Amino acid sequence: MAQVADQSKFEEAAPPAEPDGQAGATRYGWYVLSILFLVYVLNFVDRQIISILAEDIKRDLGLKDQDLGFLYGTAFGVFYALFGIPLGRLADNWHRVRLMTIGLTLWSVMTAVSGLSRTGGHLAAARIGVGIGEATASPSAYSLISDYFPKRLRATALSIYSAGLYVGGGCSLFIGGAIVQGWNRAYPGGGPFGLVGWQAAFMAVGIPGLLLAIWIATLKEPIRGHVEGLPEPAPHPAPFRAFAGELLTIVPPLTLIGAAMGGVGAFVVNLAGLAIVTLAVVGLVAAGEPWPQWVAIGTGVYAVFSWACALRRRDPPTFALIIGTPAFLCTVVAYGLNAFLSYAASFWAAPYALRVLGATPSSAGFLLGGLGALAGFLGLTMGGVVSDRLRRTNPAGRLWVVIFGAVVPVPFLCLAFTASVPLPFYAGIFLAQITASCALGAAAATTQDLVLPRMRGTATATFFIGTTLIGLALGPYLAGRVSTLSGSLSVGMLSLLVSVPITLATAVAAYRLVPAAEASREARARAAGRSPSHGPRRGCHG
Repeated sequence: MAQVADQSKFEEAAPPAEPDGQAGATRYGWYVLSILFLVYVLNFVDRQIISILAEDIKRDLGLKDQDLGFLYGTAFGVFYALFGIPLGRLADNWHRVRLMTIGLTLWSVMTAVSGLSRTGGHLAAARIGVGIGEATASPSAYSLISDYFPKRLRATALSIYSAGLYVGGGCSLFIGGAIVQGWNRAYPGGGPFGLVGWQAAFMAVGIPGLLLAIWIATLKEPIRGHVEGLPEPAPHPAPFRAFAGELLTIVPPLTLIGAAMGGVGAFVVNLAGLAIVTLAVVGLVAAGEPWPQWVAIGTGVYAVFSWACALRRRDPPTFALIIGTPAFLCTVVAYGLNAFLSYAASFWAAPYALRVLGATPSSAGFLLGGLGALAGFLGLTMGGVVSDRLRRTNPAGRLWVVIFGAVVPVPFLCLAFTASVPLPFYAGIFLAQITASCALGAAAATTQDLVLPRMRGTATATFFIGTTLIGLALGPYLAGRVSTLSGSLSVGMLSLLVSVPITLATAVAAYRLVPAAEASREARARAAGRSPSHGPRRGCHG
């Protein structure tokens, strides 16, 4: 904590912002980035640790592969996406540092509570709590980073932050594997309070987050838009009233109240959307699909539909630059499908090593954790630097990195999940992760460039819908479902490769659409009903 005491030495006046975005970042900005990186590391430690614990959880709670995919992906991801949107709006309207502090405290407590689970339902409830807490992190962090770093450094900064995904995921495998194996060896019949190894591991990684939350609370809130030379938006007059209004648009069944407040037409459209989603879910369950998965997915899809309809009524400029911009949507889908494969591979790599290769939890955690952390950090950092350089001469240059990340990892995933000996498995996982991870910073920076400063939290939440509802909530589950049906985890993972042509097509479409969309963002915001340099119209949230 000595760094906190010395924080003042990093504090210096931000350089004058320049219209062309050529101003540099301050030392304090880099300091903030380093702390946000630690938050994201812990974010993914708490999220990913279930992977190395999966075999023990499966045995003790009597679960199937599809249940593990649901616990890791869907139970967490749907509520992460659902609450990410109103929390993203709160990040746009309120104090981002305070919001992140509250969220970090919540998800750390819920991770520790996961260690008290006695049934799959208990663990699912705790994972939902982790998802809601973690939904505060990236909308706040992306917005803070975009106000501490100029456009020419933004992909680099976001890539460094996002590298916490792989560093945290790697640390979770190493720490979780060591704890579960050591605890079970020391207490074969259960340790203090009857806890077994996987329960102790959840508690061990949840508690440190409470200390990090205290550190986060010391950070300064930057002036929105200053680094780009834009006027500071007026403070929102009632940020929590706006947040409550957002909950009415996205949390079922409150969505029906929110729609009714929009008039008869809005209510009818909302009911129609609910009916279509309900029929789809009923059809899937009638066909033999597990109801928890598809009820959760249906809830998420309907919630996002309801929110988008409400956003169009209440804040037309934000709707126009996010939902109404094909370039934005194509970027989200392209990276969401990248995450579809990445999340599945990240989760199922450890069970594959334990089940097929006969590895121990500590050895698999050490190798997968170390290689994953290195691959992710290198891939994200290099991808961010390369994408920023490509953008200097081409407004859509960053999308080349997204296209690269959609195609190149495929043969390496095939190598890994057909391996029967360790070397090709670990080599394939490493190469797949380093080539897939390079796309995240490029895609994230592209979405930030397509919106105005006061919309960045909402844009981030929308971006993460792709990585959660498409990637996290579907990828690990579908691999587990196919594994359950086929009896082969290899078949389960490789079946997901049918998504690659769609990923490539949407990435190419984004490349073609982004330059015009970015060049016209201010004009389209004005056309939607407001001046782009000021906050939302009074009353549009109420």
